Amino acid sequence: MKKLILTLVLIGFYSITFAQKLSKIEEKLIAEVEKNYEETVALLEEVTNINSGSLNLEGVEAVSKVFEREFQKIGFETEWYKLPPEAKRAGHFIATRKGSKGKKIFIIGHLDTVFEKDMPFTPFTFLNDSTATGQGVNDMKGGDVMAFASLKALHDLGLLEDRTITVYFTGDEESSADEEISRRDFIQRAKEHDIALGYETTQSFGIATVARRGSSGWRLRTTGKQSHSSGVFRESVGYGAIYEAARILTEFREELAGEQYLTFNPGQIIGGSDISFDEETGKGEALGKTNIVAREAIVTGDLRFLGEEQKNAARAKMQAIVDRHLNQTDAEIIFRDGLPSMVPTEGNYALAEVLNQLSQDMGLGEVKPGDPGSRGAGDISFVADYVDCLDGLGASGRGAHAPGETINMKEYPELIKRSTLFLYRLTR
Repeated sequence: MKKLILTLVLIGFYSITFAQKLSKIEEKLIAEVEKNYEETVALLEEVTNINSGSLNLEGVEAVSKVFEREFQKIGFETEWYKLPPEAKRAGHFIATRKGSKGKKIFIIGHLDTVFEKDMPFTPFTFLNDSTATGQGVNDMKGGDVMAFASLKALHDLGLLEDRTITVYFTGDEESSADEEISRRDFIQRAKEHDIALGYETTQSFGIATVARRGSSGWRLRTTGKQSHSSGVFRESVGYGAIYEAARILTEFREELAGEQYLTFNPGQIIGGSDISFDEETGKGEALGKTNIVAREAIVTGDLRFLGEEQKNAARAKMQAIVDRHLNQTDAEIIFRDGLPSMVPTEGNYALAEVLNQLSQDMGLGEVKPGDPGSRGAGDISFVADYVDCLDGLGASGRGAHAPGETINMKEYPELIKRSTLFLYRLTR
């Protein structure tokens, strides 16, 4: 019994110690997040239950309308940045407040998910008291709602007055349109700020994202001399398109694999005597027989990297491999830019330290910078050359991009509280 009492006394002592490290206003902000939490979960359920796959333009805009309603309630001016028809994507939601005090903050999220309208629908559902599921609930509607909940708590206590905050939720992060069309406005607005914060799903409660690898695409096309398979390897027939594609992929792996932060993955391959392939849908068709030396083959893949120097060096090596040919074959590779990388900087690490100190002040433990190679590309990478950045501030969970994606509802309220105080400290 004495041991139990001592334990309770120690818990109380540590709680008081941690509380003393927070200001009175910060304590009030925590209470405000708690007061609003039931409404926060209701908002998360509402937006999760709207299908907003990147190609579901009406669904993406419908999610935007919900955030428009909510952000207007807390004093933000809102805007729907509609993309042109040729983009084949919906648009972006923007909410702004302008002032002259504190750091200017650019908050990044996205409205779209990987779950398209023709896929089986999974509504927001509690699996138990600490886990919920739903399409995009973790990636990244949970993060979007977190950002709103933090700003609402700050607004409720009058702490956003004369502050500059821009919230920019893109509508095509998971399947983006051409960068020049879709990210021009995004980049220009970000340049007017001091700090960019990304509310993509967190890697863990104790990790902050100071860097993200970039992502680009490539398409390899090989050709060969169509002939009867009995003549394959002969000087006059050669090896055919499929063997040439196999050679190139093997040499990619042998010559480039193992370099830190660099990956290159062939995601699709199709070959035969006649092929067709639609890059927009990823659907292809091949005609051919086992007794025909293949005339055509196409391979599509991605390339992930940290920094433009690594990307360009990898492309040069890949091009040199493609330029070597098996007998009676030819090949070409086309590289397509996608999302740039977010290189770790001193400014990014400094933001991570602010979050780390806050987390310890709250009694939530350390927050350490994540491995620069552990995360793929994200929207924040487009602005990483212009402002200090920190990402991975969003919800925690499992199974992003897969049926049964979940959000950790036990950690969710604590992440919102930490996010709220982080924004408060950055804007003072």
